[in-house]
Amino acid sequence: MRLLIHEKAWRRVEALIPAGVEALTVNDAGEILLAGQALDADTAQPDVVWANADAFFSPGARTFMTAALKAPALKWVQSGAAGFDNPVFGQFIQKGARLTTSHGQAVGMADYVLWGVLDALQDGPGRRAAQAAGQWERRPFREIEGSRWTIFGFGAIGRGVAVRARAFGAHITAIRRSPALDPAADRMAKQADLQELMAETDVLVLAAPLTPETRHVANAGLFERMTPGSIFVNVGRGPLVDEAALLAALDRGVPEHAVLDVFETEPLPAESRFWNHPRVTLTPHSSGMSAGNAGRNDTLFLENLRRYLAGEALENEASAADVLAGLERDSSKWIPVQAPVAL
Repeated sequence: MRLLIHEKAWRRVEALIPAGVEALTVNDAGEILLAGQALDADTAQPDVVWANADAFFSPGARTFMTAALKAPALKWVQSGAAGFDNPVFGQFIQKGARLTTSHGQAVGMADYVLWGVLDALQDGPGRRAAQAAGQWERRPFREIEGSRWTIFGFGAIGRGVAVRARAFGAHITAIRRSPALDPAADRMAKQADLQELMAETDVLVLAAPLTPETRHVANAGLFERMTPGSIFVNVGRGPLVDEAALLAALDRGVPEHAVLDVFETEPLPAESRFWNHPRVTLTPHSSGMSAGNAGRNDTLFLENLRRYLAGEALENEASAADVLAGLERDSSKWIPVQAPVAL
């Protein structure tokens, strides 16, 4: 069995790879090597692909993805991403490959959400401005204790946010497909309830994948129902939000602040108003880039590789129907593949 893997990831996991697995390593120069011998994208022919951040963000990403897509018998792709809206994932499914996703970044992303909300509640920008000006200025701030959070998307990321926020005394309403109760939430709700929930929400967190049903779920109607002082957070996908509607709402002062890690166009254009809006904290799609992410993702890949070789069920397997439902959307700007490869 041939495994396509970036050389950086290979160096971390090589000693744990079972016998009988041949490693096709791709480096940042875009070279594909098998036991020291150079191959091209046509002759690499992997059976399994470990498509993690080392591969996605490498200068050799195009070669890596092309080799995967040209493999005539590709059977399984382990992604290092939580979402599957990039068109390349749909192409893998169309080839008949299975796709599994990863939630290793959920720990860092949950931490990020708490940081962003705390910074907004405690007027971090005002504190930093006072410090820069040398002003001994005592500034009152708001508490998480007793605040009401609605978390849209209650997978590993949303649940991680809930666990942290509840530890601070927040009340959590969770929205996900399954109505089953979850010990990390005080209340479960449906997507259809989202706008009505805004009247009783202090913090809204989007942590859902992008699907036809979730596109622009945060729209003008939702923002009109948000309450004064509320905080809006998006760590899901940029197109979950109607950005023009969000900017108009921020201009009106409700929500009071937005913490944004993802955008409809990435990288965010220099002329975007989000860069300098006084009610916005933004980061460049980096909320999951924490120190423990790579290790957690490697652990999941190795466990799924063991399961794959043993013929067992894989963890975090994506539904082919869900992946294909979004294949027509061009969201490829968030990884350096540039565009899906047409074969």
